[in-house]
Amino acid sequence: MARPKADNLTKAEQRIMQVLWDKGEATVREITDVLAQDHNLAYTTILTTTRILADKSYVAFYKQGRTHVFRPLVTKSTARTNALTSLMGNMFEGSPQLLAQHLVKDGNFSKDDIAALRKLLEEGE
Repeated sequence: MARPKADNLTKAEQRIMQVLWDKGEATVREITDVLAQDHNLAYTTILTTTRILADKSYVAFYKQGRTHVFRPLVTKSTARTNALTSLMGNMFEGSPQLLAQHLVKDGNFSKDDIAALRKLLEEGE
């Protein structure tokens, strides 16, 4: 039985999305060229993964001759929100407070990080 598709981005999908967020749009060849610098991914792997991203409605594409040009439909901020919402639901009983408490308690925050968090909290009040 096939595993159901996850709504969240896999590591490979995140890498492709990062290229698209950086470039705005790109062909599979362009994505492969960027990712080949740090990851040994085949053209066909990138092609398959971009089609999965299209099925998940994370990207759209248009044809330019025989080539497909992909562009992101989801912002990086929205993808982060989706991932955190899923994590919060799965691991922190849907509670933003429990997630934040965990990050503060177990996080390696510098004094500057803590000052920035305090400022954000004060601005939110």
